[in-house]
Amino acid sequence: MLMIRFQRIGRTNDATFRIVAVEKARAAKSGSVLAQLGSYNPRSKALTLDAEAVKGWIGKGAQLSPSVNNLLIAQKVIEGAKVSAVRRKNIVKPVEAEVAETPAEAPAEPALAEETPAASAEAPAS
Repeated sequence: MLMIRFQRIGRTNDATFRIVAVEKARAAKSGSVLAQLGSYNPRSKALTLDAEAVKGWIGKGAQLSPSVNNLLIAQKVIEGAKVSAVRRKNIVKPVEAEVAETPAEAPAEPALAEETPAASAEAPAS
């Protein structure tokens, strides 16, 4: 299966991406890309893209990664709804939901304390 995805290039802490068509089973870093379709710099938002080649690869059955899909929709190269680019396993549940799910504990001590013998001996007798 073919994928259109980002291939990271650039220096440390200064990423730039190529938009490439690659086999899904292969990593984008492997160097065995089928076609280079463009480039994207997230800092300057500079995008160079061969839109006709992208549409051609999609016509051949290539799937888009979520990030590339959202970028192409924002640039109006393709139409559709944006998809969530965050993996479901990385989504953290809110802390309040975890607290609400724990069962309520019974009070450890009774509300009324017993009188101590010393307190009853000091009380005046009437």
